[in-house]
Amino acid sequence: MEPDHEERRLTTILSADVVGYSRLMAADEAGTVAQLKTHRKELLDPKTTEYHGRVVKLMGDGALMEFGSVVDAVLFAVVVQRAMAERNASVPEDRQITYRVGINIGDIIVDGDDIYGDGVNVAARLEGLAEPGGICISRTVFNHVKNKVELSFEDLGDQEVKNIPEPVRVFRVLIDPETAGVVRIKAKTAKVSWRRSALAAAAVLLFAAAGLVIWQRPWEPREEPASIERMAFPLPEKPSIAVLPFDNLSGDPGQEPIADGITENIIAALSTVPHLFVIARNSVFTYKGSPVQVRRVAEEQGVRYVLEGSVQRFGDRLRITAQLIDAITGSHLWSERYDRDVKDMFALQDEITLKIVEALQVKLTEGEQARIARKGTDNLEAWLLRNQSRRLFLRFTKEDNVRSRELAQKAVDLDPEYAGAYIRLGWTHWIDAQAGWGKSRADSLRRAVEMAQVAENLDDANPKSFALLGVIHLILRQHDQALAYMEKAIELGPNDSGSIALLAFVLNYAGQPGKALTLLPKAMRLSPYYEDWYLGELGRAYLLTGQYDEAIEALKQRLRRNPESGEAHVLLAAAYGKLGRENEAQAALAEFLKPRPYYTLRHYAQGEFYKNTEDLERVLDGLRKAGLPE
Repeated sequence: MEPDHEERRLTTILSADVVGYSRLMAADEAGTVAQLKTHRKELLDPKTTEYHGRVVKLMGDGALMEFGSVVDAVLFAVVVQRAMAERNASVPEDRQITYRVGINIGDIIVDGDDIYGDGVNVAARLEGLAEPGGICISRTVFNHVKNKVELSFEDLGDQEVKNIPEPVRVFRVLIDPETAGVVRIKAKTAKVSWRRSALAAAAVLLFAAAGLVIWQRPWEPREEPASIERMAFPLPEKPSIAVLPFDNLSGDPGQEPIADGITENIIAALSTVPHLFVIARNSVFTYKGSPVQVRRVAEEQGVRYVLEGSVQRFGDRLRITAQLIDAITGSHLWSERYDRDVKDMFALQDEITLKIVEALQVKLTEGEQARIARKGTDNLEAWLLRNQSRRLFLRFTKEDNVRSRELAQKAVDLDPEYAGAYIRLGWTHWIDAQAGWGKSRADSLRRAVEMAQVAENLDDANPKSFALLGVIHLILRQHDQALAYMEKAIELGPNDSGSIALLAFVLNYAGQPGKALTLLPKAMRLSPYYEDWYLGELGRAYLLTGQYDEAIEALKQRLRRNPESGEAHVLLAAAYGKLGRENEAQAALAEFLKPRPYYTLRHYAQGEFYKNTEDLERVLDGLRKAGLPE
């Protein structure tokens, strides 16, 4: 019987991505998406057809393409990059859409409309080496096009790239038409005499005799260093780190939740260390599925250190690799490969976290060490169910919340001692009470309190249970208790962006919007790709402190990212009303009333939980001026 034969072919692969995509999306999600769609419709799609290309798949921040002709691929890239430069000429620098492009010729595996293989991986690595607005090509591509196109090239020499065993010879396409026909050589191999060869060989042997430590020196750059000047944010005074999503190398997409869960657990554990600055999950997961350079991550997130790793499962065995990189120097501070049983995975996550802290020379108290290794679960299925429940919850729909609750309950059934599963259950009941999705608001709150208290009893060092108790007591209008619980959550998880934003949420209602204004920028800095509700609370804080223009700007930003936010529309109407901008106030109010035409000032007052009457009255006065009836 003949073995199965997979379909393969030789082709030209083009990989492209948007420079600073997460920063652009965080600043203006709707505007960035609109720009990308316009560029694709007006430029990329027509040029793809003209140069006989095929889009294999589109990602949010880039594309993978295939061309039958290598000349067509290179010309397509040059035409697009030149056109994008012209389009960006009249756009503010911080809003420009700029691409990096990598092109390779390679043997690929064909799976339906998708393609895989080292040929694709090399193209992605070439794209990562390209400058913003630039193009990098492999030696094979260069050899095919050097005498067929009127372009110039710069030889960048052999480059070591991630997950490719052999160095790749890289050429940069010099797009300026005035340099056509020029080939600049950056890395030539000099001819040497036999004596010099002998001396070189002797030197190699001498270094080898000195030991392997020489080539493992941590001060020797292995990555292209990041530029402090190009960073989107100033570097924090504390050691700052971004944990990239671990790669799933198992060859089975079903193992993806394990890789994601390990990443999330390491981030959560590091977030309990007060001496660190840790980028939140939302921001680092924008890089998932895309090959990225450490330099780029550091510059976009404003951090010095980056952790990257991979997970591979073989039955009941697990191989995890991790490496910690100083992006400023390009040096590897620490790296390790672990081969363990799957049942040891949770202890291994704690071990990796402590290794990172040690490598960053951070000293922990006994309590801080205990929080890193806090009680979770040893049941893999329960852990996966809890993680899946969280993702469904964050979609914030009634249907997904029901499903989220079902999965969290299954996790509890599998491990009744798992605090994280009870916390997830509690949040599903809380959102029922907040959004009015449950049959009884009182019953939903009662169930939420029960779940949070069980979680606290099981693990009194878990900040998430205190954050849940904080927002529960806010709805109950017990503002002092709500603040006490939220402050405890921040004490236990000082780097938790979500908890800091929730504390600002509670402060807004507890009569302290000025303090909320100091906390929200910190939450946003910890998660540059923050959720849109952060902007809603920023707008509320500005509104409650009488800074109406600032409130309008923050709320409009939220609506650009989430046009369906009723809360943003109603607060925007109040801010416009307070400024006497009647037409805009009425327009914002009309958007809010579309799904709720029955709504009155009384409905709003009953649904809110402000501690101070004057804060509620400020919002009501703005809505009254916008035209909302009593």
